[in-house]
Amino acid sequence: MTQRPPVDVRTRREELVELLLDLLAVDTANPPGDTREIVDLIESWLAPLGVETERFAADPAKPNLIVTVPGERDRTLLFNGHLDTVPFDADEWSFDPLGERVDDRVYGRGATDMKGALASMLVVLRAYAEGPSPPVTLQFAFVSDEEVGGDAGLPALLEAGKLDADACVIGEPTCEAGRHSVTVADRGSIWLTLSASGTAAHGSRPVLGDNAIDRLYGAVETMRERFGTVELDLDPAMAAIVDESVAYYAPTMGEATARELFRYPSINLGVFEGGEAVNSVPQRARAEIDIRLTAGVDTSAMLAAIRDCADDCEGITVADVSWSLGTAEPIDGPLVEAVASTAADVTGDRIYRRSATGGGDAKLLRNRGVPTVEFALGTDTVHAVDEYTTVDALLGNAAVYARLPAAWGDLVDG
Repeated sequence: MTQRPPVDVRTRREELVELLLDLLAVDTANPPGDTREIVDLIESWLAPLGVETERFAADPAKPNLIVTVPGERDRTLLFNGHLDTVPFDADEWSFDPLGERVDDRVYGRGATDMKGALASMLVVLRAYAEGPSPPVTLQFAFVSDEEVGGDAGLPALLEAGKLDADACVIGEPTCEAGRHSVTVADRGSIWLTLSASGTAAHGSRPVLGDNAIDRLYGAVETMRERFGTVELDLDPAMAAIVDESVAYYAPTMGEATARELFRYPSINLGVFEGGEAVNSVPQRARAEIDIRLTAGVDTSAMLAAIRDCADDCEGITVADVSWSLGTAEPIDGPLVEAVASTAADVTGDRIYRRSATGGGDAKLLRNRGVPTVEFALGTDTVHAVDEYTTVDALLGNAAVYARLPAAWGDLVDG
């Protein structure tokens, strides 16, 4: 089916920049993550359009805003973005962390992660509300609490059944060192706490005790050797995504390192505590470990093997654990193809179809049966001092988001 040309966002350059500056001027650092003022701002900006909006808050200080623009076909494409940002120390910044434009750059906390993408989504929303109906229904979910993985944002909307979408694009920045990508997968995770017990003794007579720290570190090393050196068994569909991921990350971390990141489990010892004094043999110790697994790997089976490993280590117990499965979209599926081909046309560059190294809101949606990808142009300054985006990136995002309803709708309908 051939659709009419998408709305033209090229004439909205200054509108887009001014909107981003307005969004940046509202401090939504999380913690505390109060988003009431920015939701008020967006509601006021949308009010003249007469579009359907709904504010939903599981936490009164962290509301979410849902906006719907009816389309010509009975399909719904969801655009999702988070309103909160990581904190900042204004004294460390050379520019105003609450928004400052310098030539083609817009500085501010959240400029690239991800108020810039939010501004692009909002301009596309307005363009369709003021102009022709979109080819498919558009739903926008502007959510809170993402930066701390809280439950007041997207999880609350999903739990309440507030979203009804056939596919979703999340405006997380997906660029690095001038390379563009669409994130089509995430990795599974195991976060576990190991506890070690030993026998206390005086530090001058360590042979009379059992050092809990030594036991714990030995257990971590055993885990690394037993699991971290075994290549993961990936199916061909996932192997293709890994190849794209390696090609994307290789220029910054080296091809061998990038391949190892996805072909093997990554095991990070994040917290290690134990002992009370330098002259005592420690009786107790604990460690918190972050294990990541490429999508397609059976996380529960890996966890069971890790528990068996802990049982083999004297004095070691698994005190706490949480885990998740990695998720992925078909690399040539309608949503991935629509985003990648549209972005390639807009930017004139290759768009890598790669996995994230971690996981976020996309995993929540995929686990609810909603095909989901992440895409946004931006800069390498995510969470950094003097974070910024560019006007070209803002316009590029708006152009891609404006074309997606037709591109995705055509592919889905064949």
